[in-house]
Parts: sequence; C-alpha cells; structure tokens
Amino acid sequence: MDGRSAIAGAEIAERWTRLFFLAAVVPILAACGATLHSRPSDAPADATRAEVAATDALNAPSNESPAGVPRASEPPSDAAPANEPPREPAAEPQSPTEPSDADNVLEGTRRSVRSTAVWLASGVDSWFGDKPFAEGGEVKDGRLSVGFLKRQSEGVDTRIRFNARLRLPNVERRAYLFIGLDNDREVVADTPGAFSRQDRLLSETPDERSFFTGLGLSLRDNFDLRLGFHGIKPYTQARYRQPWTLSERDQVEFRQTFFWRISDRLGSTTALSYEHALASDLALRWLTASTITQKAPQFDWSSIVGAYKSFGGERLLSLELIASGRLSGGATVGEYGAQTKWLQPFYRDWLLGEFLAGYFWPRLDLAHERTHRWALGFSTIMRF
Repeated sequence: MDGRSAIAGAEIAERWTRLFFLAAVVPILAACGATLHSRPSDAPADATRAEVAATDALNAPSNESPAGVPRASEPPSDAAPANEPPREPAAEPQSPTEPSDADNVLEGTRRSVRSTAVWLASGVDSWFGDKPFAEGGEVKDGRLSVGFLKRQSEGVDTRIRFNARLRLPNVERRAYLFIGLDNDREVVADTPGAFSRQDRLLSETPDERSFFTGLGLSLRDNFDLRLGFHGIKPYTQARYRQPWTLSERDQVEFRQTFFWRISDRLGSTTALSYEHALASDLALRWLTASTITQKAPQFDWSSIVGAYKSFGGERLLSLELIASGRLSGGATVGEYGAQTKWLQPFYRDWLLGEFLAGYFWPRLDLAHERTHRWALGFSTIMRF
C-alpha cells in the first residue's frame, strides 16, 4: 500500500508541475505559435533534437545553458544498487492511450519555440545567399527556461531565459548565429553558468535582462570571435578554452574571454576548474572565475566547491559551497553560503525541472554587519 501511495503521489506531483509550466510559458509563446503555424517553415519535418548541454559549467556560460555539472557518468540503468531490495515483477503492458491535452500543448509549445528559432535563423541566413536553410542549417543548444526565486525579506522574482545557437548554411562553415534573452552583463562578460544570478539564487531587476543576438566565428576548436548586440548596444568577445586531462579521474580546464562594450570598455573574464571523479556517478569540482573592466578596475570573483551525484536518467543531486566578492572593495568576501540542487526530467527528456535551496551570509561592505538569508528557487527548462 505504501508503494502504491508513493507512486500515486509522484504522478499527481508530475501533473501539477506540467500544468504549472504550461500556465507560465504558453501565454508568452501563443503569439509566436499562431504566426508560425500560418506560414510554411524551411525546417525539415524531423528536426534534430538539441544536443545535451555541456556537463561542466565552465563549458556552459549563462547565455548558452542554465547550469553546469561535472561529467560524472551515469551508472548502467539495468543494474540495481546493492542496497536496494529485489525489484518487483514488471507490470503487464497496458494498451496505448491517447495523449492528454496537457501533452499536446507541451509538444505544440516546443514545436512553436523551435519553429520560431528556425524562422529567425533562415531569415538571417537568406541575407548571405540563396541556399535553403534545410541544406545544412541547424538549431543547437536551444533552451527556454522559466524560473521563480524567493529570498528571505524579498519578493518573488520571476525570470525567463532563452538562448540558442544556430548554424547558417549560407555563411562560412565555422560561422554561427546566437540569440537569447538573459542578464546582459553575464552575457557580455561570458560568466560561467554556475555563477549566474539565477544559479546563485540572487534576484535581479527586469532592466538587467535584455534580448541579445549576434554572429560568431570559430577560428579553431578552442577559439572563437563574437560580434553581438544586447538590446541595441554592441559588444565584442574573443574566447579561448583549453582543457587538460591529467588522468582518468582528473581534469583541469582554463577559459579566457576578452570583451568590449560601451559602458565597461575593455574587460576580461578568467575561469579555471578542477574536477575529480570519485566514482562513475560521483564527482567533486572546484570552479573559480574573476572579471575586471576598465570602468571597475577591481576584480569581481566567485568560487564554488561542490559534490555532484548522478542517479541516472539525467537526475542529479548537488551540494555546493559558494563564496564571492570584490577585491579592493571593502569586504573582500561579499557573500558566502551553501546550496543544494535537484535536477530531473518530468516530461520526456527535453523538459526538466530544477529545485534549489540555499542559505547565505551576505555583507555589502565593512560599514554593514553580515546578515543571513534563506533562498528557494524552481526552474523549468525546455530543450528544443
């Protein structure tokens, strides 16, 4: 009886989570979906699914993916852990049922989001030639997320993030188009995803988020140049990444980004990570990054030490210790704390939910006492 009650409870929670996602996302995309269904698309019928995000936050900046985790491989799905009781016999197969209205809306919403990205990419690609977008065009790393954040003594913060990378067949083979909606400072500075305000449960104002788009050129596998716009303001980036495999269990990665925009002028972001695999499904990682600009010549730095446990099926539990601050800015450590995350799919493999909880000790400067606050967050992530 307890087992049946647990299964029933999980099914109810899954249904409510789907409805919660629909209520938040569908109104935003209704206009796009109506427009695109009324016109033909250059995308092939069986468009390929977006690739799984980079597993390390150093490879997944905030403008390309929602969060990063180490490369702890998943245990074989057909092997039961030693501490689990014997499995019950598999239930008899049931006759196929018609998809529910919620399933149809979710599938339709995903198709509309992807069609919107393809329509935009094919339009830009047509500026450079007559080759159809279907002949080599591709949408990669497409993600739409809706997040909710609540910090103690603050209101509920709702945020929408969207990003995708698109290959243009009429442009040189190594060129690509990128688009999205995110924190403009994090996009320009190329902040690692693990240090984004959303992943650190920090609130932000709508003015700090803007649409961005641009063209990138991969000169080598580990070096690319970007020219983009956030809003109507231009920015440029030169990005270099170099991983080193020290052993089967240890890996180091270095990334350097130089950027320019009108408000900050020249700037630089340096990131370094070290990862050690304790087992096939458990890893430890240290990640640190710092940013400096001509406008603010003090280093803004952040550092995370975390443990990451995979439970298979893209289910991941993490525990992280976080510290951040500004050198030569009064309090060197502006905030430190601990947070835990749980990530798992709740519809197919392209719709995921992430739950976050943390406790933090912020301090503005030496003139203020250090306070303490709890924070909770929830995000739904749609891959397309």
